Amino acid sequence: MKQPKRAIALGFFDGVHLGHSKLLQRTIDIAKSNGLSAAVYTFDRHPASILSGENVPLLNTTADREYLIREMFNIDDVIIDRFDKSLMSTHWESFIRDILVEKYNAGYLIAGYDYKFGHRGEGNADLLKLKANELGLGCEIVDKVLFNDITVSSTHIRGLIAAGDMRNATLFLNHPHILSGAVMPGKQLGRTLGIPTINIPLPEGIQQPAKGVYATRVFIEGVDRPYIGVTNVGTRPTVTGDSRILVETYIVDFEGDLYGKLVRHEFLEYIRPEIRFPGLSELKQQVFSDIEQVKKMCNVRK
Repeated sequence: MKQPKRAIALGFFDGVHLGHSKLLQRTIDIAKSNGLSAAVYTFDRHPASILSGENVPLLNTTADREYLIREMFNIDDVIIDRFDKSLMSTHWESFIRDILVEKYNAGYLIAGYDYKFGHRGEGNADLLKLKANELGLGCEIVDKVLFNDITVSSTHIRGLIAAGDMRNATLFLNHPHILSGAVMPGKQLGRTLGIPTINIPLPEGIQQPAKGVYATRVFIEGVDRPYIGVTNVGTRPTVTGDSRILVETYIVDFEGDLYGKLVRHEFLEYIRPEIRFPGLSELKQQVFSDIEQVKKMCNVRK
């Protein structure tokens, strides 16, 4: 059976923000009106990490990008290609003809105004449209999206996340910032204090939120409902000298062993900076205060 032609959205989609949303919604509309399936074509890593060796901190892991695309949009296929030296050296015309058309059966291409592709990034939106026309493909270029007179971009949102400004990050993303990971064993100090917590490492290569305490919404693998969380991002200076960044969360009204479970955090609000307390009693008192503040903020009933 011949694979149906695809309307393919092109981009890296880090954060899946307001600008990406416009592009993805156009892809869905175009697919429906032209009898095509809707697809996204992206890479497993940021091209800059291969092109220049630059470590670009990302908003999302590959798995979280795919989750957001599938959760927020009715996309049929998310194609994640490995970005390596072979793909990097592909001529822009070959990228369109051999990869998008021949391999992935593109019938329509949708990209942002600043989309670059092919060897040395020589392909651009104008050339994409020109080549698509030559090959008999549909093509649409989506203009930049402004919010509060600021161009929506992953770079701008990374700055908001780094500053702990989750309110504005949510506005530019059009959804809360997320971090996911598998729960790892800890020292169980929280349990001895009567405040059991879970720990996940900050995923490698992901933008670190400002150190501090956040109100979060927590989704647990295999559990139908979300929970409210009190999440600390940092090094836990009162109890450890470890420099490793951890995402440590007290989950309100939850009991159970979550080791090895995948947990997704949605960051709702920055509460306070990370503090080194004189001792465990002062830490415990502050954490209980944080929990009550988050409960009130999120309207958690007693």
